[in-house]
Amino acid sequence: MGNIVLQKKPEEIKKMKEYYSKFLIDKLPPGSIFAAKTASCAITAYKSGKVLFQGKDGESEAAKWGTAVEPSAKKKTGTTSSPSHLPSNISEMSIIGSDEVGTGDFFGPITVVAAYVRREDIPILKELGVQDSKNLKDDKIIEIAKQLVTFVPHSLLTLHNEKYNQMQMKGMSQGKLKALLHNQAINHVLEKIAPEKPEAILIDQFAKEEIYYAHLKGQKNIMRENVLFSTKAEGIHLGVAAASMIARYAFVRHFENLSKRAGFTIPKGAGAGVDKAAARLILEKGLDVLPEFVKLHFANTEKAKKIARV
Repeated sequence: MGNIVLQKKPEEIKKMKEYYSKFLIDKLPPGSIFAAKTASCAITAYKSGKVLFQGKDGESEAAKWGTAVEPSAKKKTGTTSSPSHLPSNISEMSIIGSDEVGTGDFFGPITVVAAYVRREDIPILKELGVQDSKNLKDDKIIEIAKQLVTFVPHSLLTLHNEKYNQMQMKGMSQGKLKALLHNQAINHVLEKIAPEKPEAILIDQFAKEEIYYAHLKGQKNIMRENVLFSTKAEGIHLGVAAASMIARYAFVRHFENLSKRAGFTIPKGAGAGVDKAAARLILEKGLDVLPEFVKLHFANTEKAKKIARV
C-alpha cells in the first residue's frame, strides 16, 4: 500500500481539485482544502501545501503530480527530546511503538496497541496531527485514529474488566498484565510486517527494563531484539504516539458501550465521580455486575459500596 506526501503550491492544489472533481468527498479532515477518493486511492490536500496519497495506487497516483517529500536526513548529533540511552536519530527511524490506555481508570478495560511507523510515513503522521494523545480531546483523537488504522500496521489488544479481575485475583499484578499484553502486541505486528523488520521497538516505559522482562519469565516469544524503553515515549517517536491514539480510540469506544449497558454516562478516571457512578450502578443493577464494569482492586470499590450502603 502506497502512502505518499507531495508538497504543492496553492495553484497546483487548485488544479488537482479540479482534476479529482468527480471523486470529491464532503467530509474533510481538519486543516484540509479538499479530499477525494478513487477506487484505489484517497487524496487529501492540506492548507500547509502537503498532499497525502493513500491506498493501493498511492504511489502511481502521486507520480502524476511530482516527487514525494523525503523524510528528514539523519542527524549527526543528539536531540534534546530523546534521552541519552536512545539513538540520537530515533525520531526518524522506522519503529514499532507500543503504549497502553486505561490502567488508571476505575471503569473500563485496558487497551494496548503496538504500531509500526516507517520512516517514509512520518511526514504523513505529522500532517494528520499525530501527537501525544494526552494533549488532545477524545473527539480529535478518534478523528485521527480512524485514519491511522487504515494504513498503519498495528495490533490492538483489549483486556476487559471481567478477565482483568479474574487474573488480578489469581495474583497477577497490573504491571505483569501490561508486560504480557505489550509483548503479545509487538509480536503480532512483527508477524504482520514480516519479512520486514523495524529498526527498533520503543515501549512507553511503565516499569524498569529488568522488571518488565521478569514479568515475562516463562513466556514464549519474548521480544528482546532492539527493544528500547522510555518514559514519555509519545513525544519521542510518532510510532508510540500513533499507538497511544489508536489505544485511546478503542478505549473510548469500549467506554461508550459500557455506558449503554449501564444506562447512564460513566465517567473516566478514578476520582469521586466514579465512586458515585459505581454506587448508582450497584443500586440499579446489583453488586454482581460490578466485575464487568470496574477494576475491583481499586479503592473506589469500597467507597462505592459505602455510598450505596451495601
